[in-house]
Amino acid sequence: MSLPLRVAVTGAEGFIGSHLTEALVTAGFRVRAMAQYNSFSSYGWLETLSPEVLDHVEIVLGDVRDPGSVNQLVEGADAVYHLAALIAIPYSYQAPHSYVDTNVTGTLNVLEAVRRLSVPRLVHTSTSETYGTAQTVPITEDHPISTQSPYAASKAGGDRLADSYHASFGTPVVTLRPFNTFGPRQSMRAVIPSVIGQVAAGERVITLGDLRPTRDFLYVKDTARAFLAVGTAPADAVVGRTFNAGTGGEISVGELTELIGKLMETELEVREDAQRIRPAASEVMRLVADATRLRTATGWSPEYDLEGGLRHTIDFFRDPANLARYKTGIYNV
Repeated sequence: MSLPLRVAVTGAEGFIGSHLTEALVTAGFRVRAMAQYNSFSSYGWLETLSPEVLDHVEIVLGDVRDPGSVNQLVEGADAVYHLAALIAIPYSYQAPHSYVDTNVTGTLNVLEAVRRLSVPRLVHTSTSETYGTAQTVPITEDHPISTQSPYAASKAGGDRLADSYHASFGTPVVTLRPFNTFGPRQSMRAVIPSVIGQVAAGERVITLGDLRPTRDFLYVKDTARAFLAVGTAPADAVVGRTFNAGTGGEISVGELTELIGKLMETELEVREDAQRIRPAASEVMRLVADATRLRTATGWSPEYDLEGGLRHTIDFFRDPANLARYKTGIYNV
């Protein structure tokens, strides 16, 4: 597929979305970026991008739950990257209706707009959480889906809609399923920025949840590259398919915390915080990716190892201007 000049991105103001927007511009695209409508007229992390990048970005405020907003975003686009979602697992226990509205109905709105406007390519975002605790490792795309939280269930619902639109209408959708992405701009709800942010703010007693689960952590620039890979690959190689994006490595939360302490040259004491622990049957204990399908179809492979990505993330949070954007002493679900 030749590089389209005009792309639309939902969820562009967020962690991965802002990095993807940068990567798209660097690759030569013009981007129409949707940020969630808000009364502050905030563009989220898009506001931190360089003027050179923003010269190629049209930012619009809208809501993926509203079909009109989505239609206006998508019209005239050569490709759509759909990243808008509610993603905090703990909050999905409190507000499951909101997760269905955004992650299922929002995805339906994007699929309908792409179908009606005959957009040549839609990249839909899934999550490794849809697999649940690994039954076999590494996890291939053929692993059973086992949703252990309302968040995971809502994302799986969006995935099924994407599959159904390809089967029913020939909608040119490809699904990317990133494993645990980390890096600069990530929310403090995630374990890596939580630990780094607490240490950067001067804390030496770190509060965390369960230290036993293992994850496959993928640096955000590699995740953005995976989106570009499936968004620009020949249609016959990717359309109608789902692709894992991960490193194939795994580390426990406890081991990860020790590694961060080592890289930050700080001795840490870890205390368990009950509000950070999922219900026992809802905790996904192990996730590790097999990304062979993505590598075979597109040539993608990660360029950053865990330590390299952590060092970049530590540098980000050690910048006082960046750290000031976070409330390191508060745990918001």
